[in-house]
Amino acid sequence: MSIIFEGQLGSQRFHVKRLNQNYLSKILALQEVVYEALPNKDILQQLSEEEFSYILEGNGLLIGAFVDEQLIAFRAVVVPQIDDEHLGYTIGLVNESDLKRVLYQEISSVHPHFRGHGLQKTLAKVIMEQIDTKDFDYLAATVMPYNIASLKDKFSQGFYIVELKYAYGGKLRYVFALDLRQQPRYTNEKVIISMGDIDTQQRLLREGFKGVEMKPVKDDWVVEYRKSL
Repeated sequence: MSIIFEGQLGSQRFHVKRLNQNYLSKILALQEVVYEALPNKDILQQLSEEEFSYILEGNGLLIGAFVDEQLIAFRAVVVPQIDDEHLGYTIGLVNESDLKRVLYQEISSVHPHFRGHGLQKTLAKVIMEQIDTKDFDYLAATVMPYNIASLKDKFSQGFYIVELKYAYGGKLRYVFALDLRQQPRYTNEKVIISMGDIDTQQRLLREGFKGVEMKPVKDDWVVEYRKSL
């Protein structure tokens, strides 16, 4: 596969390529390394071999970063199957034609030895440049509360929280959305609330607020909610 980006990680050069089925074993091996290094394994919702294959067969896009021939990071977007759990419903879409224009920003993994260089953010920028906006209107994603690195990643890309619910067999997750056509607009009304205050956040989201930013306060993290226009 041809190189779509080149950069520097400290003293090491790296390059990024679109991945295909030939890289499946390397993808699975890297996912396992990343998973085993996590202190809290609930943070990562691993993908199965079948789910990776689904993406690599043309139902989305998977890009990988390499140092020499070693896969050190990957990032994925997927065209989701339309079912009752489709995140497009959470965004407010109802028609199948609109649901087909939603991509999920899926798993992102960086080898522990190559963290601290902003590689996740770089891959986010690269993969966004590969998305054909003629075919898609929205990106959606789910993130666990207090998964600070992944939450920062979403907010830095302009994603906003549209729901806080239980998914994946009872795991609490924020649902994020990003409108690829236009920037969201908000009133001056805003509320700052602890990330741990689940009930209040869910109430605000029902009332039309969106989570737009997060920051540390003392020993906690808070989310800023703004009322949508």
